[in-house]
Amino acid sequence: MLERTQELERSQARLLQAGKRADAHEALEALRVEKERSEQLLLNILPAPIVERLKGGETIIADHLTNVTILFADFVGFTDLSSRLAAPDLVGVLGRVFSEFDKLALQYGVEKIKTIGDAYMVACGLFGARDDHAEAVADMAMAMIETVNRLNEELPAHLEIRIGINSGDVIAGVIGAQPEWFYKGDGQGLVAPEAP
Repeated sequence: MLERTQELERSQARLLQAGKRADAHEALEALRVEKERSEQLLLNILPAPIVERLKGGETIIADHLTNVTILFADFVGFTDLSSRLAAPDLVGVLGRVFSEFDKLALQYGVEKIKTIGDAYMVACGLFGARDDHAEAVADMAMAMIETVNRLNEELPAHLEIRIGINSGDVIAGVIGAQPEWFYKGDGQGLVAPEAP
């Protein structure tokens, strides 16, 4: 009987160890998933090369970049539109349009910088020289106009897009406690389209 009890205790100890290994494996897997999720969130606010530099330990990231083209787009009368549409409809419209613009950014090889309200900003030539930076952005601009015209047939409100484009030198870097990618310079100076 004592032997049987000792054998059961040894079995119980083995099961407990196996359980600890399984718990450790589950915990490591949960950490891996959370790390991937956190990295994806970071990639939503910063360009991938900047995320890699931050992960590499750089604390001050500031670059002078030449031959960059920046595009800034927004919608005519958006403030009025936002007062006429219900919040879910307004967000749905922007989500639909900006998702299409994100696909275009990938297609034309330009970097999405940010969206603020109805404003959408991309740049080309930031991470490696591209002789066709202005052409790529201009091609994307034309595709954005075509996309808005096509989507207007389906959207609950008609959109009219304004686009400004400029090329030149920029200073770019990460600023703030909540990291944000910042641009300033000739390439951005004339980008914002003026309201009529």
